[in-house]
Amino acid sequence: MPDNDKLNYREWFKKAEEDEEAGVKLLENDGPFASACFHFQQMVEKLLKGFIIFHEKEPPRTHDLIELETILKDLEPGIENYKKEIDLLNSYYIETRYPGDFPEVFADETKQAFEAAKRLKEFILKNSEK
Repeated sequence: MPDNDKLNYREWFKKAEEDEEAGVKLLENDGPFASACFHFQQMVEKLLKGFIIFHEKEPPRTHDLIELETILKDLEPGIENYKKEIDLLNSYYIETRYPGDFPEVFADETKQAFEAAKRLKEFILKNSEK
């Protein structure tokens, strides 16, 4: 695998931290909650891509967390235990980005999104220390 910053999994994890910080600030300041959920989705997207890189594969250019999970199933089967979290967070990419007939996002949902993102983060960081 090419050795550059774009493919350095730690750099992806560092960018994920920025999304986590942004989402937490929005959550703590009562929103906007849809934007907070978007940041939590982005956090996990970057963690998953970094985790793919950790396994010496190049991640695809996608925002679909389910697609990233599918790649990781063969590399790190334990990722399948987080399907519920991935499905939840995956819904916040398009839904929170554009206006439309999507339901409003409230604080409780945002806290659930953050908890799901933290569970995935814990799993990924623990398994990238091997």
